[in-house]
Amino acid sequence: MRLRALLDTDALGLRLLGGEDELDRTVRGVMTTDLRDPSRYLSGGELVLTGLAWRRDADDSEPFVRILVQAGVAALAAGEAELGDIPDDIVLACARNRLPLFAVHESVAFATITEHVVRQVSGERAGDLAAVVDRHRRMMTSGPAGGGPDVVLDLLGSDLDLRAWVLSPTGRLIAGSKVAGPALPADICARLAAEHLSAARSGRRGPHRPALGPTTYSLFPIRSSGRSAQASRDVRETVLSDWLLAVEADAGDWPAERLDLLQGVTQLISVERDRRDASRTVRRRLAQEVLELVQTGAAPAEIAARLRVAAPVLLPGLGAAPHWQVVVARVDWRGADIEAGPVAQSLLEEILVDPLATGPEPSDRIAVAHTGDEAIALVPLPAVSSEHDGSESGILADALLESVRDPLSAGLDDDGQITLGVSAAVHSAEGLRGALEEARHARRVAAARPGRVSAAGHQELASHVLLLPFVPDDVRRAFTARLLDPLRDYDRRHRAELIPTLEAFLDCDGSWTRCATRLHLHVNTLRYRVGRIEQLTSRDLSRLEDKLDFFLALRMS
Repeated sequence: MRLRALLDTDALGLRLLGGEDELDRTVRGVMTTDLRDPSRYLSGGELVLTGLAWRRDADDSEPFVRILVQAGVAALAAGEAELGDIPDDIVLACARNRLPLFAVHESVAFATITEHVVRQVSGERAGDLAAVVDRHRRMMTSGPAGGGPDVVLDLLGSDLDLRAWVLSPTGRLIAGSKVAGPALPADICARLAAEHLSAARSGRRGPHRPALGPTTYSLFPIRSSGRSAQASRDVRETVLSDWLLAVEADAGDWPAERLDLLQGVTQLISVERDRRDASRTVRRRLAQEVLELVQTGAAPAEIAARLRVAAPVLLPGLGAAPHWQVVVARVDWRGADIEAGPVAQSLLEEILVDPLATGPEPSDRIAVAHTGDEAIALVPLPAVSSEHDGSESGILADALLESVRDPLSAGLDDDGQITLGVSAAVHSAEGLRGALEEARHARRVAAARPGRVSAAGHQELASHVLLLPFVPDDVRRAFTARLLDPLRDYDRRHRAELIPTLEAFLDCDGSWTRCATRLHLHVNTLRYRVGRIEQLTSRDLSRLEDKLDFFLALRMS
């Protein structure tokens, strides 16, 4: 706004004392101060309000005015509440330094002026930003991306002082403005994603405004324009794939114009989201072709030829065909007729992205197809094999969900479940069919477990872990109660810690010395406790069969 507009507003009670030729200066903000040197808090373009408490005598005026001029302020407004008429030395200092000077009537509070200036400046800046966003939208929809979401977030930061970030539904940071300061910590990103998904599932209207500690954020969904019709039908079809815009501000009292502007920003970012999805088309098609060859029992040579085509697309510059892992995912919604394959496909693409990667296209060189309600990913691995060094290579099931479990659980609410299965790495086309079956079987093991989000790996298919999830609940309860309930009852009555002692004894392979050392007990005390366990359960812990029964009971309890 212009200084001239301040004089035209009678409610502000401003009277011009000097600087009539400078009234076309632009006011970009307002600041109230009584510091002798407020320069550190000035960035230029402010209307400075002062009660003159900094002035002790006439010699103070010239230095104070020079500091304001050097900082590039637009004008000075001095209050009449304390001294009455503004002293002549201030008027003369402002005239010498060509700084417009206003007198503020004693009946007008500085807060009234501040509120008026902020409202006017914010409205004008929002209008300017809306024009920029609209121009950027036309550029992005008609040609190359022109900077992507980061450019729009930079505009929010520089023009509206809004710190903002784009997040994935798993809490991965996709974009953030350079003026937003340090990137959001990973735990805050995950909590914001969880808040957004929970609010979306509950049907609350946005923007959602969670408070994390002292900071309030406003969360706006970023929906893919190609799926808006689906989203209006059932939120569960898109809730696990929509991005979100997180703004460090409380939008509860925003005017409609600013809310409309932020909605325009989300639409603009959705264009980039659609481009990202389109860029995955080739990878998806390659995965679909390989999957169809594997499932129809095509010759290994034909599958190998297709993999040789896929490898340069997924791992350019590798120079050799990689090894592969297969990951199978499924999303199940209880009592809903939802096509789950595309949902699982989009979600698996996000889960398999390196959690430390940022940006809308973070080298997520994976190929994900879907068939029925399953999504199936072919994950290329560098051509180094665990058979050479004995170490485990590739994706591990538990690590895959570690950073995304909490946000996804919030999006699933009480009626959804995500299960994943991970195969071992295979080194040739002949192994892909077996890897696919292995991953599917591991996923079924994960599905038998409690919890909304679970995964199982190929390692678990060769141990007792494979069998435990399929034990009927009534058999499980009866078996564990028969063996462990007498020990639990005894522990409750006597605080004897028989259950922890049993766990440690089995974990030490029945070694009295190692177990006593771990529990910080004398060996005789340990022998007494084990004897009590045997007495209460009529079992003998020197027998392999009884050790195995206790081991399985503890695992199933």
